[in-house]
Amino acid sequence: MKSSQKSVIARELGISRGMLYYRAKKPDKDWRVKCSIEEVLREYPSYGHKRLAIHLRMNHKKILRVMKLYGIKPYRRRGKKPFKINKKSNSVYPNLLLTEYPQYENHIWVSDFTYIPYKGRFIYLATVEDLFTRKIVGYSVLTNHSVQLTINALLSALHSASRPVIFHSDNGSEYDAKDFITLISNVGILISRSAPGCPWENGYQESFYDKFKIDLGDPNRFEILGELVYEIYRLIHVYNNTRIHTSLKMSPVQFALKAKNATILDVE
Repeated sequence: MKSSQKSVIARELGISRGMLYYRAKKPDKDWRVKCSIEEVLREYPSYGHKRLAIHLRMNHKKILRVMKLYGIKPYRRRGKKPFKINKKSNSVYPNLLLTEYPQYENHIWVSDFTYIPYKGRFIYLATVEDLFTRKIVGYSVLTNHSVQLTINALLSALHSASRPVIFHSDNGSEYDAKDFITLISNVGILISRSAPGCPWENGYQESFYDKFKIDLGDPNRFEILGELVYEIYRLIHVYNNTRIHTSLKMSPVQFALKAKNATILDVE
């Protein structure tokens, strides 16, 4: 493809010409450091970045940077959750993210759910995130946290994006329910799970929720539930399309576009 043709394509896409030369990063040292941190935290859940640095014999600034990059947080005892703690899972699935690195869009999905307090009750939001682009590909909002919440989020993701190879979550009953496992198995997706009691192994979603709730602000300012749900959907759209992601230096949709253009140029 000639240089002038690339300039025309860039203008049509509304991006800079330099974006067409993007090359997706391959598994690097940061990912290996992330895996090492998670392995140490399994044995010593309360370790902060300084103790982790001593244990791994690495610079504490590097450890802290990687933890922030992947949303890893050491265990901290908190107050009671607004719902019962999930029973121990009867199924055993390995954490495939300790060996697999997201190499392309819709290679690996991660999922979790959070609660949003609203007028004396809780609203539950479940999301599915593509690890390569960090885009929220599926989501569901319900007034309870039953298996239907996670099933709806998965179906939403499958409707809007290509089927992934791996689906990662924690061991909560919402993901360990027979209906959910049957659905995901029938679709042909490999199941990956965080180790029991190791929430940092799904830090990607925790990181998303932390920032999402800041952007959402006080939910009680909305007069009716419909207004709150609309704002949740709007913020997810903003996150995907315009909000700058720290590790990507751009929005997930822009990052996905760069990766797609790079693939096209490689083929040509």
